[in-house]
Amino acid sequence: MLVGGVGGARFLLGLKAALGLDGRDTATHELTAVVNTGDDIWLHGLRICPDLDTCMYTLGGGIDAERGWGRAGETWVVKAELARYGADPEWFGLGDLDLATHLVRTRMLQAGYPLSAVTAALCDRWQPGVRLLPATDDRCETHVVVADDHAGGKTQGRRAMHFQEWWIRHHARLPAIEFVPVGADTSEPAAGVLDAIAGADAVLLAPSNPVVSIGSVLAVPGIRPALRGAGARVIGLSPIVGGRAVRGMAEACLATIDVPCEAGAVAAHYGARSTGGILDGWLVHMGDRATVPGIEIREIPLLMTDVAATAAMARAALDLALPQ
Repeated sequence: MLVGGVGGARFLLGLKAALGLDGRDTATHELTAVVNTGDDIWLHGLRICPDLDTCMYTLGGGIDAERGWGRAGETWVVKAELARYGADPEWFGLGDLDLATHLVRTRMLQAGYPLSAVTAALCDRWQPGVRLLPATDDRCETHVVVADDHAGGKTQGRRAMHFQEWWIRHHARLPAIEFVPVGADTSEPAAGVLDAIAGADAVLLAPSNPVVSIGSVLAVPGIRPALRGAGARVIGLSPIVGGRAVRGMAEACLATIDVPCEAGAVAAHYGARSTGGILDGWLVHMGDRATVPGIEIREIPLLMTDVAATAAMARAALDLALPQ
């Protein structure tokens, strides 16, 4: 699977249930998640990987289920003390429990371990039941170019900021001009990513943000061609239901790249593998009819209301990926 953060993690829970990956020795399936690293950021001297951590905590039973991110039972003593010092950025909250993960990751990275090896070591503590792979071991971050407006509403130029600042601090309200995958041109897929795609029986795209989650994974050179050349069928699930993003602010992201906020438009954005894109099939919500030449489209319920509903979505994706 190619996944982002909260939505991708929740879908992985359902897919685990559908495959029977509940920790029993009788499991006959293996699941690899290639996770977006475009959200990764250095803050307070620490390397923070939000989507990898969200997947790890969710699958390992440590997520704050109400928020969908961060640790359950979290406290914020360090964050409050940083605020007293006036240490920026106050808009990004580091919880005390979460801080331990970032400390271990940063120490290992500084010792020379690649992010994929660090992630595997962190997963030894959480036992997610899924192999979590960063899309790349290299620093490849999503930045956002916005209009720099200072004088009476007149645009004076452009400025760039990290995606996290645009998303969390500004709530995606600053009109974005462009998303830039900084470092993508010199990055490579992390160890194991291309082999996982080549050896898969099915490849799924989670219902994650198509621009800054799945799109950031696809920005890593080598991943898109690997999907096009995969022996397995590539099936995506729409993150758009009834013309609205199920979660997050995907509408603002899609508008920036001139893609309508519609299930069919997102499928067309990915493109059919038969015409140079990456999709063989696409699942849309009931009533969200779509037609994209070269892509087999089916309508199913696409709301992840609980693990059982999500598992049903996963089974429908696998049915489309593995036709009888």
